[in-house]
Amino acid sequence: MPLIMMYALCLFLIYILAYIFYIPLQYVMRLITGTLLGGALLWIINLLGGSFGFSVAINPITALVSGLLGIPGVVLIIALKGILPKGI
Repeated sequence: MPLIMMYALCLFLIYILAYIFYIPLQYVMRLITGTLLGGALLWIINLLGGSFGFSVAINPITALVSGLLGIPGVVLIIALKGILPKGI
């Protein structure tokens, strides 16, 4: 009987640890996926905007903003590109 109780306790602890690590991992995976999709959206905008002389730099900051905010983030980046002076 003590051996069965020990197995049950170990399974419970494994479940608790897996749950503790699963939640933050879920947020990290969502951030990575959003960042990759945001970078792809910026790439498509550069591809289509190249014929009009419009481009947005794809760097970690713009990919992160577009990944965190999604389509509104891409619109924000485009708006900031139009508002800020060229030297910045």
